[in-house]
Amino acid sequence: MAGITFRNVVKTYDNGVTVIPDLNLEIKDKEFVVLVGPSGCGKSTTLRMIAGLESITDGELYIGDKLMNAVAPKNRNIAMVFQNYALYPHLSVYKNMTFALELAKVPKEEMNRRVNWAAEILGLKPYLDRKPKALSGGQRQRVALGRAMVRDPEVFLLDEPLSNLDAKLRTEMRSQISKLHKRLGTTFVYVTHDQTEAMTMGDRICVMKDGVIQQFDTPQNLYDYPCNLFVAGFIGSPQMNFVDTEVKRAGDGYVLCFGEAEIAANKPELAAYEGKRIICGVRPEDLHAEKSFFGKGNAIDAYIDLDEMMGSETYLYLKYAGEKLIARVPARYAKKAEENIELAIDVEKIHLFDKETHQRITKD
Repeated sequence: MAGITFRNVVKTYDNGVTVIPDLNLEIKDKEFVVLVGPSGCGKSTTLRMIAGLESITDGELYIGDKLMNAVAPKNRNIAMVFQNYALYPHLSVYKNMTFALELAKVPKEEMNRRVNWAAEILGLKPYLDRKPKALSGGQRQRVALGRAMVRDPEVFLLDEPLSNLDAKLRTEMRSQISKLHKRLGTTFVYVTHDQTEAMTMGDRICVMKDGVIQQFDTPQNLYDYPCNLFVAGFIGSPQMNFVDTEVKRAGDGYVLCFGEAEIAANKPELAAYEGKRIICGVRPEDLHAEKSFFGKGNAIDAYIDLDEMMGSETYLYLKYAGEKLIARVPARYAKKAEENIELAIDVEKIHLFDKETHQRITKD
């Protein structure tokens, strides 16, 4: 078993700066977990502590049932894939892949078997005699993956491995890494600042900010039920719209008022906020131009400040009641900049947050 457990882990550097104040995290055996967050949130430090490249100031780190705090990196049975590939330029692909095996004195026949196995999976057999400089960026990244695979580790650690690739190669490599995880059945921990990578690859995603886990959940739950304002704004592209609204009673329910709009929000949790202001979150795709969404007083008449044609859809940058909003609408409905457009808010998809604590108000 190669699950990973952090128990009250603290990381403080020699200059007194604490980057991880109190980390509690449990990654299951064979799980693909993505650590995501803005620069400086502590995700790479967390990965490097698993690898043993960063010491732990306090707390306990386990891989499987073994305490790892004092275990040297070479004895942790992990393999790490770096952003810059970290290949030896003077060695062939074959030699790069066998380098760690030679140091471990693995028999030559076994080395050949492992390299051929990894090269077959990664499509590297035609390139085994080449040097890294003769390979494309995607091929170099596959060599880095192959070098990790031949070690047969319990845990794969990947630190922003696709950030140096162009958009097309990133998409291709995302697919290859996901397939590789399923094929190997090994624990993967993947660090990225790219939420698209996180959403498409992870079994679960750990969203971090200032060294603190904000939410650790499945991609779908993060998207549908963000626990606070930070997660709601970080997950989703374009990011969620946030509007300062007032809660008012309307008959047996409640409405959210901003500008001339009154958005029905019949949530029992709003009883505690009657007459107060909260933050209403609306994703760009939940602002609709289709007439079927209109009704119940949920329409707004907004001014289009800028339009961005994206092919099958258009991003509209709007102004309404002093707020800036973004709508993602089908191209056939799109109007142009400096025009007004009537849009309906899907009231079943709104997200409500406490203005003071920034925590999610509603449970569903």
